[in-house]
Amino acid sequence: MVSRPHVIALFGPTGIGKTAVAVSLARLLGTPKGTGGREELPVAISADALQVYRGIETLTGVATPAEQKELEHRLVSFLPIDASFSVGQYAELAHAEIDHALAEGRRPIVVGGTGLYLRAALCELALRRPPPEGVRERLTAELERDGARALHARLAQRAPWAAEEIDPNDRQRIVRSLELLDAGELEPPSGPSQLWTEEMRRPTLLVGLTMQREALYARIDARVEEMLARGVREEVLSAHIAGASVTARKALGFEELLTGDVEAMKRHTRNYARRQLTWMRKLAGAQPQDMTELSAEQAAEEIVAMGGH
Repeated sequence: MVSRPHVIALFGPTGIGKTAVAVSLARLLGTPKGTGGREELPVAISADALQVYRGIETLTGVATPAEQKELEHRLVSFLPIDASFSVGQYAELAHAEIDHALAEGRRPIVVGGTGLYLRAALCELALRRPPPEGVRERLTAELERDGARALHARLAQRAPWAAEEIDPNDRQRIVRSLELLDAGELEPPSGPSQLWTEEMRRPTLLVGLTMQREALYARIDARVEEMLARGVREEVLSAHIAGASVTARKALGFEELLTGDVEAMKRHTRNYARRQLTWMRKLAGAQPQDMTELSAEQAAEEIVAMGGH
């Protein structure tokens, strides 16, 4: 347990309710101080690879205007849909936002479901440079033509030690590993990975939100239906017409909604949630919080009791 952490970090699979827990935490931590405001004014910092894009907020699960009114969210909806973005760029922005919030006497609540972005926000990672222009586009085209498992098999032939760590359906990591391999930057690990150490830039309470699998899958399916009711299909079509970048198109459900395959969107989202839970189990120092029987408010109270006070 971390005593009086500077930062609270919430990680969990898509659909589990991370934003609702963050908003509830803000209510608990924002203790009234007379009429002059709050003793502690929390601020949420997104650790999500796709919430950075403007125009696909429903698809990526960005906090609603009502939620953002209660808890300020940073690093969301600031990039045009046709822009490319990397984890290295994100790390610089996230470090600056966390440090700025702390300098203002505010409590950063880092909220995310993209594991690498979470680690990039909380740690000092030695991040590799982006691939040369055109390489990702070529590999992405091969991915669409041959499928993830075919590219995973290719990776296994060339770098079996790398393929062992990657799910054969994890399209993003397979493509990235092949990019690094082609650039001569993918080498066998020589020591503990930076991703799984407990070292943090700032004292941090890291909480991993979990849920019983069937309950989580039911929430995911219900969330997709809610997104459809809120116009997510039209949102994706507009982003497509506006020239969404290769990076933006990685948002869960983007391609499926273009073709109207809602069931595929649900299936791929469930698969992604499973990979997020696998990633979470590797996070050193993470305090688990089972959400199966808890409301967001109850979960926030449990997190405060862990030491996030």
